[in-house]
This record gives sequence, structure tokens and C-alpha cells, in this order.
Amino acid sequence: MFLNKRISMPIVSISLNDEILKQIDNLQSTMGFSGRSDAIRAGIRSFVSEEKQKEDLSGNVNAILLVVHNDEYDNEVNGIKHSYEDLITMHLHNKINEEKCMELFILKGESESVIAITKSFQINKKMDTIKLVAL
Repeated sequence: MFLNKRISMPIVSISLNDEILKQIDNLQSTMGFSGRSDAIRAGIRSFVSEEKQKEDLSGNVNAILLVVHNDEYDNEVNGIKHSYEDLITMHLHNKINEEKCMELFILKGESESVIAITKSFQINKKMDTIKLVAL
């Protein structure tokens, strides 16, 4: 006889603005998630996986760091950039549209420094997207 077991999961409440909620709804429909919770869980799994990859970095590494932000926050980016000049081998800045800018940093140095610059952008709430790719 088959028994239907429900797996008990803790419930975590979060607040989302309308823009993020629309994006989650779009992901739900385009990627085939059964609901918002599934889409959010997938995003969290991805974030946890990326953080685990950073934890596993060691020694001297080469990496690419992508940062997207509103153009009004160029000074925030420059402040962080100047703190890590010895790590940055190349920096490209591109205006995506009237409001958004993309920064591409090519990094070479100790893993601790690569992680530190990434975290400096991640904790800055004025940045839209931060993506690290270790090579």
C-alpha cells in the first residue's frame, strides 16, 4: 500500500517589491516552475552554489567580475575599484542604455582579494547584478 508522505518544510516570509515579483512571475511562466516558491527556491540554490564556488577558491586565481548598476552610481563603483587596483588587470565600462552601466573587471590575484572585491559589490545595495566567474 502506497502512503502519501508530505515533506515538512519551514516557511520563510520575505518582502518583495512589485518589480521583482513581476520578474519572478515571468521566470515562473517562461521556465515552467509550478509556482513562485519553486522559482525562488531555484534562485536560492543558484546563489548558494555560487557562494560555495567562491569558498572553494584558493591561491592565485584569474577571474571575471561583471557588475551592472544605474549610471548615477558610477562613483560607488570607482570607490570600490580604487581599493582593488592591484587586483584589476583590465576594466571595461559600457553604457547599456540611458540609465544602466555594465562594468567588466578582469582580475588576477589572491583568492581572498577576488572574494573581497566581489563581496564589496554584493553588499552595496545600489548594484543591480554581480557575477563572478573564476577561470
